[in-house]
Amino acid sequence: MRALSADSVALKVPPLWRAVVTALLLMLGLIALVEQRARILRGGTEVRLRTVPIDPRDLFRGDYVVLAYPISTVEAGVGGQDLRRGEQVFVTLQRDGEGFARATGVSRSWPQAAGDGLVIAGRVTSTSACTLNGDGTTDCSGRRLRIAYGLESYFVPQGQGKAIELTDKARIEVVAAVSSSGDAAIKRLLIDGKPLYAEPPY
Repeated sequence: MRALSADSVALKVPPLWRAVVTALLLMLGLIALVEQRARILRGGTEVRLRTVPIDPRDLFRGDYVVLAYPISTVEAGVGGQDLRRGEQVFVTLQRDGEGFARATGVSRSWPQAAGDGLVIAGRVTSTSACTLNGDGTTDCSGRRLRIAYGLESYFVPQGQGKAIELTDKARIEVVAAVSSSGDAAIKRLLIDGKPLYAEPPY
């Protein structure tokens, strides 16, 4: 007796039922993604990030701001010299005197965070990043990594993205939630320390 193949079994199922099963699988996948993000927002450790908005608008999805962070540019240091573009990395964050996060290390494997340190997962987007000095000059010396954390864009009510984009970068900050596995999501956007938008879990 010949074994039935998956294709022959699928062909015996009526098209309507195949469509229903496909739709259910897609819905379950979407629900899982939403719940994963909600879990980060509910139970993640909060961290304050300085931000620089870059791009004010997405014509298809309403207004948004594209955000860059000081922690997006990380010194390769020991353990980061052989990292390549596209690799997942784990960045150790420490809070500075004002309570903002700064990157203190990067590695391919999960590091041991010391004290009140926090670990955030990211992906290397460039291995030759430059940094902006306090006096406005660009420094491209040394080896720095550009890292994305999934926190680089934030959607806001239509018509308000441009106003945020034009706001002085020193006035803008983000409060992100970071899970125990290093995944992160934007929780609040603040201007002058006052919440402008708060992201609901659902």
